[in-house]
Amino acid sequence: MPDAEGDRPGRRAADRGRYGRLSRERVLASAMEMVDREGLSGLSMRSLGAELGVEAMALYRYAASKDALLDGLVEAFHQELEEVLAADGPARTAWREELRRHARAAYEVAMRHPNVVPLLATRLLSTPLARRPAAVLRSDERVLDLLHRAGIAEPTVVSLHRVFTAWLLGYLLVELRAMDDAPEESDPGFRLGLHRLSAQEFARLRATAPAMADRGGPEGLASGLDALLDRFVVAPADGDGRGPLPPGS
Repeated sequence: MPDAEGDRPGRRAADRGRYGRLSRERVLASAMEMVDREGLSGLSMRSLGAELGVEAMALYRYAASKDALLDGLVEAFHQELEEVLAADGPARTAWREELRRHARAAYEVAMRHPNVVPLLATRLLSTPLARRPAAVLRSDERVLDLLHRAGIAEPTVVSLHRVFTAWLLGYLLVELRAMDDAPEESDPGFRLGLHRLSAQEFARLRATAPAMADRGGPEGLASGLDALLDRFVVAPADGDGRGPLPPGS
C-alpha cells in the first residue's frame, strides 16, 4: 500500500534523503553543519544535496535559491539564540542585565558557529526588514519591547537599539577576525606572521598584535556594552537604568 504522506500532492520521491524525509529544519541544520565544518565556500545546493542524499533540485522546495539558503542560516542562528535564552530561564527584571544576557547568548551561539557570523552583517545589507525571517525579527522585537517597557523615551529607544545592535555585531566580528598566519607555530610572532609587517610602517601594530589576538570574551562584550549604555539618558522609572522594569513587564 502506498505511503499516504509520500502520495500527497506535490510530494516527490526526491524529498526522501538518506536520513529520511526532508524538512526545512533538517535542510537548514545540515547546511549549518556543513558551514561549521567547511566554511561558507563549501556550501552549495549541490553539495548540500549530496550531504542529505538527494538531488539538488529537491532542496528548492525548502530554499528557493542560494541567497534564500544563506538567509536560512541567519534564521537558524537566531533560532538557536532563542533556545539559549529560553534555557537560561526567565528574563531578568533590570533592562541592562537583560541586554547583557541577550549579548552573552549571542556570543555563545557565535562561538559555536563562527563561519555563520559574517552572514549576520552581509545578509542584513541585502534583505529588507519585512523580508527577514521571523526569528531574526523576534530578536529586534525583544530588545525594542524591553526598552519600551522600561519606560525609556522613544528617541532614546531607537538610539539604544542601534548602539546595542552595532556593538554586538561589531564585537563578534572582531572576536572572530583572522589573525594567525601559521597556526602550527608556537611562537606568537611567527604564529601571527609579524615578520611580514614592516617594522617601520607598522611598529605599533606589530607590538600590539599579540594582545589583539587574544579574545575579549563575554566579559569584554559586557563591559563595552555598559560603557556605551552609560552615555545615554535612561529610564525615569529606575533612574540609572539598573533597577527593575515597571510593573507588568
